[in-house]
Amino acid sequence: MSDKMRIPFGTIAITEKSRKLINKILDSNRISSGKYVREFEKRFAELVGVNEAVAVSTGTDADALALAVLFDYGAVRGEEIIVPSLSFVATGNSVLQAGFTPVFVDIERNTLNIDPSKIEEAITDRTRGIMPVHLMGKPADMDAINTVAQKYNLCVIEDAAEAHGAVYKGKNVGALGAMAAYSLYIAHIITTGEGGIITTNNSEFAEILRSLRSHGRACKCESCVLNTASAYCAKRFTYGNNADIRFIFERIGFSSKMNEMEAAIGLGALEMYEDILAKRRKNLYFLMDEIRKFEPRITTIDKEPYEEIGPHALPIIVNEGAGFTREELVEHFEKNGIDTRNLFSSMPTQCKGYEFLGYEYGSFPEAEFIGDNGIHIGVHQDLGDIECEYIVETTDAFLKEKE
Repeated sequence: MSDKMRIPFGTIAITEKSRKLINKILDSNRISSGKYVREFEKRFAELVGVNEAVAVSTGTDADALALAVLFDYGAVRGEEIIVPSLSFVATGNSVLQAGFTPVFVDIERNTLNIDPSKIEEAITDRTRGIMPVHLMGKPADMDAINTVAQKYNLCVIEDAAEAHGAVYKGKNVGALGAMAAYSLYIAHIITTGEGGIITTNNSEFAEILRSLRSHGRACKCESCVLNTASAYCAKRFTYGNNADIRFIFERIGFSSKMNEMEAAIGLGALEMYEDILAKRRKNLYFLMDEIRKFEPRITTIDKEPYEEIGPHALPIIVNEGAGFTREELVEHFEKNGIDTRNLFSSMPTQCKGYEFLGYEYGSFPEAEFIGDNGIHIGVHQDLGDIECEYIVETTDAFLKEKE
Protein backbone atom coordinates (compact mmCIF):
# COMPACT_ATOMS: atom_id res chain seq x y z
CA MET A 1 0.00 0.00 0.00
CA SER A 2 2.94 2.35 0.42
CA ASP A 3 3.00 3.14 -3.31
CA LYS A 4 -0.75 3.77 -3.44
CA MET A 5 -2.75 6.83 -2.56
CA ARG A 6 -4.94 6.65 0.55
CA ILE A 7 -8.40 8.22 0.29
CA PRO A 8 -10.36 7.99 3.56
CA PHE A 9 -14.13 8.35 3.56
CA GLY A 10 -14.19 11.42 5.81
CA THR A 11 -12.16 14.01 7.64
CA ILE A 12 -12.52 16.54 10.43
CA ALA A 13 -10.79 19.81 11.22
CA ILE A 14 -10.92 21.27 14.74
CA THR A 15 -10.28 24.97 14.26
CA GLU A 16 -8.11 27.13 16.48
CA LYS A 17 -11.27 29.01 17.52
CA SER A 18 -12.83 25.72 18.65
CA ARG A 19 -9.75 24.75 20.64
CA LYS A 20 -9.70 28.09 22.44
CA LEU A 21 -13.41 27.89 23.21
CA ILE A 22 -13.07 24.35 24.54
CA ASN A 23 -10.28 25.42 26.89
CA LYS A 24 -12.38 28.39 28.02
CA ILE A 25 -15.35 26.10 28.66
CA LEU A 26 -13.24 23.64 30.64
CA ASP A 27 -11.84 26.48 32.75
CA SER A 28 -15.36 27.70 33.49
CA ASN A 29 -16.53 24.29 34.80
CA ARG A 30 -19.81 24.84 32.91
CA ILE A 31 -19.84 22.23 30.17
CA SER A 32 -23.53 21.31 29.97
CA SER A 33 -25.75 23.00 27.41
CA GLY A 34 -25.47 26.77 27.72
CA LYS A 35 -24.57 29.98 25.93
CA TYR A 36 -22.35 28.41 23.27
CA VAL A 37 -25.05 25.92 22.32
CA ARG A 38 -27.45 28.84 22.01
CA GLU A 39 -24.98 30.78 19.87
CA PHE A 40 -24.49 27.76 17.62
CA GLU A 41 -28.27 27.37 17.27
CA LYS A 42 -28.74 31.00 16.27
CA ARG A 43 -25.96 30.88 13.69
CA PHE A 44 -27.19 27.59 12.22
CA ALA A 45 -30.70 29.01 11.87
CA GLU A 46 -29.29 32.05 10.05
CA LEU A 47 -27.32 29.78 7.73
CA VAL A 48 -30.39 27.77 6.73
CA GLY A 49 -32.62 30.84 6.61
CA VAL A 50 -35.14 29.89 9.30
CA ASN A 51 -36.24 31.52 12.55
CA GLU A 52 -35.32 28.74 14.97
CA ALA A 53 -32.83 25.93 15.46
CA VAL A 54 -32.73 23.54 18.43
CA ALA A 55 -29.53 21.55 19.02
CA VAL A 56 -29.64 17.99 20.33
CA SER A 57 -27.25 15.11 20.96
CA THR A 58 -27.54 13.19 17.64
CA GLY A 59 -29.14 13.35 14.23
CA THR A 60 -31.36 10.41 15.22
CA ASP A 61 -32.61 12.42 18.20
CA ALA A 62 -33.25 15.34 15.86
CA ASP A 63 -35.59 13.13 13.80
CA ALA A 64 -37.26 11.63 16.87
CA LEU A 65 -37.85 14.93 18.67
CA ALA A 66 -39.22 16.60 15.56
CA LEU A 67 -41.71 13.75 15.23
CA ALA A 68 -42.56 13.84 18.94
CA VAL A 69 -43.74 17.46 18.55
CA LEU A 70 -46.80 16.01 16.81
CA PHE A 71 -48.11 14.61 20.11
CA ASP A 72 -48.78 18.18 21.24
CA TYR A 73 -51.12 18.53 18.25
CA GLY A 74 -53.30 15.47 18.71
CA ALA A 75 -51.15 12.61 17.41
CA VAL A 76 -51.60 9.26 19.15
CA ARG A 77 -48.81 6.79 19.85
CA GLY A 78 -48.67 4.04 17.27
CA GLU A 79 -49.97 6.22 14.44
CA GLU A 80 -48.06 6.22 11.17
CA ILE A 81 -45.25 8.20 9.58
CA ILE A 82 -44.39 7.63 5.91
CA VAL A 83 -40.67 7.26 5.21
CA PRO A 84 -38.58 6.06 2.26
CA SER A 85 -37.59 2.40 2.39
CA LEU A 86 -33.94 3.27 1.61
CA SER A 87 -32.04 5.30 4.18
CA PHE A 88 -29.54 4.96 6.96
CA VAL A 89 -31.39 2.94 9.57
CA ALA A 90 -31.59 5.94 11.94
CA THR A 91 -34.53 7.21 9.89
CA GLY A 92 -36.70 4.21 10.69
CA ASN A 93 -35.35 3.89 14.22
CA SER A 94 -36.29 7.48 15.06
CA VAL A 95 -39.91 6.90 14.04
CA LEU A 96 -40.17 3.99 16.43
CA GLN A 97 -38.28 5.83 19.17
CA ALA A 98 -40.68 8.75 18.89
CA GLY A 99 -43.63 6.40 19.40
CA PHE A 100 -44.91 6.10 15.83
CA THR A 101 -45.07 3.26 13.29
CA PRO A 102 -42.99 3.64 10.12
CA VAL A 103 -44.78 2.99 6.83
CA PHE A 104 -42.27 2.50 4.04
CA VAL A 105 -42.47 3.68 0.43
CA ASP A 106 -40.10 2.67 -2.36
CA ILE A 107 -37.59 5.06 -3.90
CA GLU A 108 -36.57 6.29 -7.34
CA ARG A 109 -33.32 4.65 -8.35
CA ASN A 110 -31.99 7.74 -10.14
CA THR A 111 -32.44 9.97 -7.08
CA LEU A 112 -32.27 7.50 -4.14
CA ASN A 113 -35.19 9.47 -2.65
CA ILE A 114 -38.79 8.57 -1.89
CA ASP A 115 -40.98 8.12 -4.98
CA PRO A 116 -43.68 10.81 -4.64
CA SER A 117 -46.02 8.90 -6.94
CA LYS A 118 -46.20 6.06 -4.43
CA ILE A 119 -46.88 8.11 -1.29
CA GLU A 120 -50.63 8.56 -1.65
CA GLU A 121 -51.33 4.82 -1.81
CA ALA A 122 -49.53 4.41 1.54
CA ILE A 123 -51.70 6.95 3.37
CA THR A 124 -54.31 5.63 5.82
CA ASP A 125 -56.56 7.22 8.41
CA ARG A 126 -53.71 6.66 10.89
CA THR A 127 -51.09 8.62 8.92
CA ARG A 128 -49.82 11.74 10.70
CA GLY A 129 -46.77 12.79 8.70
CA ILE A 130 -44.26 12.27 5.93
CA MET A 131 -40.52 12.26 6.58
CA PRO A 132 -38.68 12.46 3.23
CA VAL A 133 -34.93 11.94 3.30
CA HIS A 134 -32.55 14.02 1.18
CA LEU A 135 -30.27 11.00 0.76
CA MET A 136 -26.62 11.70 -0.06
CA GLY A 137 -27.58 15.39 0.10
CA LYS A 138 -29.80 15.24 -2.98
CA PRO A 139 -33.04 17.16 -2.39
CA ALA A 140 -36.20 15.08 -2.50
CA ASP A 141 -39.05 16.28 -4.75
CA MET A 142 -40.49 18.57 -2.10
CA ASP A 143 -43.13 20.21 -4.30
CA ALA A 144 -44.77 16.87 -5.01
CA ILE A 145 -44.39 15.72 -1.40
CA ASN A 146 -45.85 18.94 0.04
CA THR A 147 -48.77 18.77 -2.39
CA VAL A 148 -49.74 15.32 -1.13
CA ALA A 149 -49.21 16.39 2.49
CA GLN A 150 -51.47 19.42 2.11
CA LYS A 151 -54.19 17.30 0.50
CA TYR A 152 -54.30 14.99 3.52
CA ASN A 153 -53.32 17.54 6.22
CA LEU A 154 -50.05 15.78 7.05
CA CYS A 155 -46.95 17.26 8.66
CA VAL A 156 -43.75 17.16 6.58
CA ILE A 157 -40.48 16.76 8.47
CA GLU A 158 -37.32 16.73 6.35
CA ASP A 159 -34.61 14.24 7.25
CA ALA A 160 -31.74 16.47 6.12
CA ALA A 161 -29.06 14.47 7.94
CA GLU A 162 -26.66 14.55 4.99
CA ALA A 163 -28.02 17.60 3.20
CA HIS A 164 -25.99 20.54 4.55
CA GLY A 165 -25.87 23.15 1.80
CA ALA A 166 -28.50 21.52 -0.40
CA VAL A 167 -30.79 23.87 -2.34
CA TYR A 168 -34.14 23.09 -3.97
CA LYS A 169 -35.58 25.57 -6.47
CA GLY A 170 -33.71 28.45 -4.89
CA LYS A 171 -34.67 27.61 -1.31
CA ASN A 172 -32.45 25.94 1.24
CA VAL A 173 -33.18 22.41 2.31
CA GLY A 174 -34.12 22.65 5.98
CA ALA A 175 -36.75 25.28 5.25
CA LEU A 176 -39.04 23.21 3.00
CA GLY A 177 -41.28 21.52 5.58
CA ALA A 178 -42.65 22.14 9.06
CA MET A 179 -39.31 21.07 10.56
CA ALA A 180 -36.03 19.57 9.39
CA ALA A 181 -33.54 17.35 11.20
CA TYR A 182 -29.79 17.48 10.53
CA SER A 183 -27.00 15.22 11.69
CA LEU A 184 -23.79 16.87 12.89
CA TYR A 185 -21.83 13.63 12.93
CA ILE A 186 -18.10 13.69 12.24
CA ALA A 187 -18.36 12.82 8.51
CA HIS A 188 -20.79 15.64 7.69
CA ILE A 189 -20.11 19.10 6.29
CA ILE A 190 -20.94 20.82 9.58
CA THR A 191 -19.95 18.71 12.56
CA THR A 192 -19.95 18.94 16.32
CA GLY A 193 -18.29 15.51 16.60
CA GLU A 194 -21.62 13.96 17.49
CA GLY A 195 -24.82 15.97 17.55
CA GLY A 196 -27.91 16.97 15.64
CA ILE A 197 -30.08 20.05 15.13
CA ILE A 198 -33.69 20.76 14.18
CA THR A 199 -34.69 23.80 12.12
CA THR A 200 -38.13 25.37 11.92
CA ASN A 201 -39.92 28.66 11.31
CA ASN A 202 -42.48 27.85 14.00
CA SER A 203 -41.55 29.32 17.40
CA GLU A 204 -44.10 27.13 19.20
CA PHE A 205 -42.48 24.02 17.73
CA ALA A 206 -39.10 25.29 18.91
CA GLU A 207 -40.38 25.72 22.48
CA ILE A 208 -41.74 22.18 22.48
CA LEU A 209 -38.45 20.88 21.11
CA ARG A 210 -36.51 22.58 23.92
CA SER A 211 -38.82 20.90 26.40
CA LEU A 212 -38.54 17.50 24.68
CA ARG A 213 -34.74 17.50 24.69
CA SER A 214 -34.74 18.04 28.46
CA HIS A 215 -37.10 15.29 29.66
CA GLY A 216 -40.26 17.21 28.74
CA ARG A 217 -39.65 20.00 31.25
CA ALA A 218 -42.05 22.90 31.49
CA CYS A 219 -39.27 25.48 31.80
CA LYS A 220 -38.15 26.85 28.45
CA CYS A 221 -37.22 30.45 29.24
CA GLU A 222 -33.83 31.89 28.27
CA SER A 223 -32.38 31.26 31.75
CA CYS A 224 -33.34 27.60 31.57
CA VAL A 225 -32.15 27.22 27.99
CA LEU A 226 -28.79 28.71 28.98
CA ASN A 227 -28.61 26.44 32.03
CA THR A 228 -28.40 29.42 34.40
CA ALA A 229 -31.78 29.08 36.14
CA SER A 230 -32.02 28.60 39.88
CA ALA A 231 -34.81 27.43 42.16
CA TYR A 232 -35.87 31.10 42.19
CA CYS A 233 -36.32 31.33 38.43
CA ALA A 234 -38.76 34.15 37.63
CA LYS A 235 -41.22 31.61 36.25
CA ARG A 236 -41.11 29.21 39.18
CA PHE A 237 -44.62 30.14 40.34
CA THR A 238 -46.32 29.46 36.99
CA TYR A 239 -47.80 26.21 38.28
CA GLY A 240 -48.68 27.50 41.77
CA ASN A 241 -47.92 25.99 45.16
CA ASN A 242 -44.39 27.40 45.00
CA ALA A 243 -43.53 24.62 42.55
CA ASP A 244 -40.01 24.54 41.13
CA ILE A 245 -40.81 24.69 37.42
CA ARG A 246 -37.63 22.77 36.60
CA PHE A 247 -39.34 19.70 38.01
CA ILE A 248 -42.66 20.09 36.25
CA PHE A 249 -42.87 17.84 33.18
CA GLU A 250 -45.48 18.68 30.56
CA ARG A 251 -44.85 15.83 28.14
CA ILE A 252 -42.92 12.61 27.65
CA GLY A 253 -39.44 13.79 26.79
CA PHE A 254 -35.90 12.70 25.99
CA SER A 255 -32.46 13.36 27.41
CA SER A 256 -30.70 14.70 24.36
CA LYS A 257 -29.03 18.04 24.99
CA MET A 258 -25.90 19.14 23.16
CA ASN A 259 -23.02 20.12 25.44
CA GLU A 260 -20.86 23.24 25.28
CA MET A 261 -17.73 21.52 23.92
CA GLU A 262 -19.67 20.05 21.01
CA ALA A 263 -21.07 23.50 20.29
CA ALA A 264 -17.53 24.91 20.31
CA ILE A 265 -16.52 22.44 17.59
CA GLY A 266 -19.63 23.44 15.64
CA LEU A 267 -18.93 27.17 15.91
CA GLY A 268 -15.48 26.57 14.44
CA ALA A 269 -16.97 24.45 11.66
CA LEU A 270 -19.38 27.25 10.76
CA GLU A 271 -16.42 29.59 10.18
CA MET A 272 -15.08 27.15 7.57
CA TYR A 273 -18.46 26.24 6.10
CA GLU A 274 -18.41 28.15 2.82
CA ASP A 275 -14.90 26.97 1.98
CA ILE A 276 -15.67 23.35 2.88
CA LEU A 277 -18.94 23.43 0.93
CA ALA A 278 -17.26 24.80 -2.19
CA LYS A 279 -14.45 22.23 -2.11
CA ARG A 280 -16.77 19.30 -1.51
CA ARG A 281 -19.24 20.39 -4.18
CA LYS A 282 -16.44 20.79 -6.72
CA ASN A 283 -15.22 17.26 -5.93
CA LEU A 284 -18.71 15.77 -6.05
CA TYR A 285 -19.75 17.33 -9.34
CA PHE A 286 -16.46 16.43 -11.02
CA LEU A 287 -16.76 12.82 -9.93
CA MET A 288 -20.45 12.60 -10.87
CA ASP A 289 -19.66 13.79 -14.39
CA GLU A 290 -16.76 11.34 -14.71
CA ILE A 291 -18.67 8.34 -13.34
CA ARG A 292 -21.47 8.97 -15.84
CA LYS A 293 -18.95 8.33 -18.62
CA PHE A 294 -18.85 4.71 -17.44
CA GLU A 295 -22.58 4.12 -17.97
CA PRO A 296 -24.37 1.77 -18.30
CA ARG A 297 -22.14 -0.54 -16.25
CA ILE A 298 -22.02 1.83 -13.29
CA THR A 299 -23.83 5.08 -12.66
CA THR A 300 -24.61 7.70 -10.04
CA ILE A 301 -27.60 9.88 -9.17
CA ASP A 302 -29.10 12.54 -11.43
CA LYS A 303 -28.48 16.23 -10.93
CA GLU A 304 -31.49 18.32 -11.84
CA PRO A 305 -31.11 21.89 -13.09
CA TYR A 306 -33.28 23.27 -10.27
CA GLU A 307 -31.16 22.07 -7.37
CA GLU A 308 -27.79 21.99 -5.67
CA ILE A 309 -26.80 18.75 -3.99
CA GLY A 310 -25.43 18.90 -0.48
CA PRO A 311 -22.03 17.31 -1.21
CA HIS A 312 -21.98 14.57 1.42
CA ALA A 313 -20.55 11.69 -0.66
CA LEU A 314 -20.48 10.16 -4.14
CA PRO A 315 -23.02 7.36 -4.75
CA ILE A 316 -21.99 4.65 -7.22
CA ILE A 317 -24.45 1.99 -8.40
CA VAL A 318 -23.42 -1.25 -10.13
CA ASN A 319 -26.08 -1.86 -12.77
CA GLU A 320 -27.51 -5.07 -14.20
CA GLY A 321 -25.22 -6.66 -16.76
CA ALA A 322 -22.12 -4.85 -15.48
CA GLY A 323 -20.07 -8.05 -15.61
CA PHE A 324 -18.95 -7.81 -11.98
CA THR A 325 -20.42 -7.52 -8.50
CA ARG A 326 -20.45 -4.69 -6.03
CA GLU A 327 -18.17 -6.72 -3.80
CA GLU A 328 -15.57 -7.00 -6.57
CA LEU A 329 -15.65 -3.24 -7.12
CA VAL A 330 -15.34 -2.60 -3.38
CA GLU A 331 -12.39 -5.00 -3.14
CA HIS A 332 -10.66 -3.19 -6.00
CA PHE A 333 -11.22 0.24 -4.42
CA GLU A 334 -10.06 -0.89 -0.99
CA LYS A 335 -6.99 -2.62 -2.44
CA ASN A 336 -6.08 0.67 -4.08
CA GLY A 337 -6.55 2.77 -0.96
CA ILE A 338 -10.07 4.12 -1.61
CA ASP A 339 -12.33 3.79 1.42
CA THR A 340 -15.95 2.81 0.67
CA ARG A 341 -19.31 2.40 2.38
CA ASN A 342 -22.36 0.43 1.25
CA LEU A 343 -25.23 2.62 0.10
CA PHE A 344 -27.51 1.63 3.01
CA SER A 345 -30.32 -0.92 2.76
CA SER A 346 -34.04 -1.35 2.32
CA MET A 347 -34.91 -0.98 6.01
CA PRO A 348 -38.11 -3.07 6.01
CA THR A 349 -36.74 -6.01 4.00
CA GLN A 350 -32.93 -5.98 4.36
CA CYS A 351 -32.56 -4.99 8.04
CA LYS A 352 -33.24 -7.86 10.43
CA GLY A 353 -34.48 -5.57 13.18
CA TYR A 354 -37.51 -4.65 11.06
CA GLU A 355 -38.71 -8.22 10.45
CA PHE A 356 -41.42 -7.73 13.09
CA LEU A 357 -43.26 -5.34 10.75
CA GLY A 358 -43.94 -8.22 8.37
CA TYR A 359 -42.79 -6.80 5.04
CA GLU A 360 -41.80 -9.38 2.42
CA TYR A 361 -38.62 -9.18 0.38
CA GLY A 362 -39.51 -7.87 -3.07
CA SER A 363 -41.92 -5.25 -1.72
CA PHE A 364 -39.42 -2.46 -2.41
CA PRO A 365 -37.51 -3.48 -5.55
CA GLU A 366 -35.72 -0.18 -6.15
CA ALA A 367 -34.51 0.18 -2.56
CA GLU A 368 -33.51 -3.49 -2.47
CA PHE A 369 -31.54 -3.09 -5.69
CA ILE A 370 -29.58 -0.20 -4.20
CA GLY A 371 -29.12 -2.15 -0.98
CA ASP A 372 -27.52 -4.95 -2.98
CA ASN A 373 -25.60 -2.89 -5.53
CA GLY A 374 -24.82 0.59 -4.20
CA ILE A 375 -21.75 2.11 -2.53
CA HIS A 376 -20.60 5.62 -1.68
CA ILE A 377 -17.17 7.18 -1.31
CA GLY A 378 -15.95 10.40 0.25
CA VAL A 379 -15.74 13.80 -1.47
CA HIS A 380 -14.46 15.68 1.56
CA GLN A 381 -12.48 18.90 1.60
CA ASP A 382 -9.09 17.21 2.04
CA LEU A 383 -9.41 15.73 -1.46
CA GLY A 384 -8.09 17.75 -4.38
CA ASP A 385 -7.83 17.33 -8.14
CA ILE A 386 -5.11 14.68 -7.87
CA GLU A 387 -7.15 12.50 -5.52
CA CYS A 388 -10.35 12.86 -7.56
CA GLU A 389 -8.52 11.97 -10.77
CA TYR A 390 -7.04 8.96 -8.98
CA ILE A 391 -10.56 7.75 -8.11
CA VAL A 392 -11.57 8.02 -11.77
CA GLU A 393 -8.40 6.30 -12.99
CA THR A 394 -8.82 3.48 -10.48
CA THR A 395 -12.41 2.98 -11.59
CA ASP A 396 -11.45 3.02 -15.26
CA ALA A 397 -8.70 0.44 -14.71
CA PHE A 398 -11.16 -1.90 -12.96
CA LEU A 399 -13.76 -1.63 -15.73
CA LYS A 400 -11.15 -2.36 -18.40
CA GLU A 401 -9.98 -5.37 -16.43
CA LYS A 402 -13.56 -6.67 -16.35
CA GLU A 403 -14.30 -6.19 -20.06
